[in-house]
Amino acid sequence: MSSIAFIRHGITDWNIQGLVQGSTDIPLGEEGRAEIAAWRVPPEFGGFDWLSSPLRRAQETAATLSGMTPPTDARLAEMAWGSWEGRTLEDLRAELGDLMVAWEAKGLDFQGPGGESPRHVQARLGPLFKEIAATGRDVIAVTHKGVMRAAYAMAIGWDMADKPPDKMHEGCMHLFNLGGDGAPSVARLNIPLVPE
Repeated sequence: MSSIAFIRHGITDWNIQGLVQGSTDIPLGEEGRAEIAAWRVPPEFGGFDWLSSPLRRAQETAATLSGMTPPTDARLAEMAWGSWEGRTLEDLRAELGDLMVAWEAKGLDFQGPGGESPRHVQARLGPLFKEIAATGRDVIAVTHKGVMRAAYAMAIGWDMADKPPDKMHEGCMHLFNLGGDGAPSVARLNIPLVPE
């Protein structure tokens, strides 16, 4: 059996401003660089391979944590939000009102204009998980919140129409086991990256 441990990238200036990043290639900010400098991957994950989203915020996080330049895979890129990127959810909700409420209630099929849905993200994650499972190796993947939530939804059958049963905290690793067919299951959530 293989495992995949997800780490979300460090904070960016757009995160601080509450702007939707999606596929926009925003780098880490100074606050994010300071944040990840304090992170340490627990020793039990020392034998894992590394993989990163191609977006700069994830690549820099992965390089800092691993001490190398990990390979990238486009399937780990953040869910695209289309024309809503660079906007705040608060502004979108104020502007669109009930329409936004109805869109958000679609859960796995929620999709910004010209963007992707979580179901689209799952469709690209499935083959990646199958490939990793076929190698028999364990992987640390530095990625994005939308990708991790889509993987979590796959693992537990969550339709994403309401809040998740368990919150995936920032500054933590989230470990999933991969079956022979690549199907994910939750092993452990919220493994701290900051030494206690």
